[in-house]
Amino acid sequence: MTDSLPSLAFLGAGSMGGAILQGVVASGIRTDGITATNRTTAKAAALAALPGVTSIALEDRPEGNADAAASARILLVGVKPVMVPDLLREIAPSLRPDAIIVSLAAGVTLDTFASVLGADAHVIRSMPNTPATVGKAVTGLAAGAAATADDMALVRRLFETVGAVIEVPESQIDALSTISGSGPAYVFLLIEELTKAAIGKGFSEADARLMAEQTFIGATALLDASDEDPAELRRRVTSPKGTTERAIAVLQDAHLDEVFAEATDAALARARELAAGA
Repeated sequence: MTDSLPSLAFLGAGSMGGAILQGVVASGIRTDGITATNRTTAKAAALAALPGVTSIALEDRPEGNADAAASARILLVGVKPVMVPDLLREIAPSLRPDAIIVSLAAGVTLDTFASVLGADAHVIRSMPNTPATVGKAVTGLAAGAAATADDMALVRRLFETVGAVIEVPESQIDALSTISGSGPAYVFLLIEELTKAAIGKGFSEADARLMAEQTFIGATALLDASDEDPAELRRRVTSPKGTTERAIAVLQDAHLDEVFAEATDAALARARELAAGA
């Protein structure tokens, strides 16, 4: 594993791009320089204090994206999906011959990048999730046709500064997004509902939240520290003929397996609609 990264440019360092940028900085990994662009001076100022980061406000420096692109080996494209083609046309003349372009834009295909930058452009599509902000992301990576093994190794190392990485073919990126991309929302929903159940049993909102939230935090920490799979850890909590067994039976009778399959199928269908411009 490399202990350094080449020069980086975050083009559109919004919530996700900014989270990854901050993860890189916080990891302490050495880089050959980091440049970030944002539309407004206020957003740019928020990143300017980070060590080793050159933060550009496009309202002050309209050519900032092209300048950032010219300076970097790895470029992370974090603008809104609808803005991606225009950004690619803007930076194409400035790209270094060895540039690796990484998409953070949901629903934008590798073909879209190739159509603007050419089939020989080294492009990698990524799908991180919001726990990147605390270094606990899951990021899916899909390599474009021209991306090399070395390209993937560099980009993998970049995303490993904010969590775990899975390499998949592009055909699986949308499916991955329904699990890890949307997954934090599923977990937050479960915490919401368990909190409501506690309030319904007479606990104050503060105590209900503490119980529900800390139970999820503790359970996932236990899973992380254990070599066992979730099913085995669940069995250890579920004493025969006990209270937990009765509760689990109700949840299983609700066919949670089917509910989660249906929910993720619905998310996948919507991802395909978005990719088609619907």
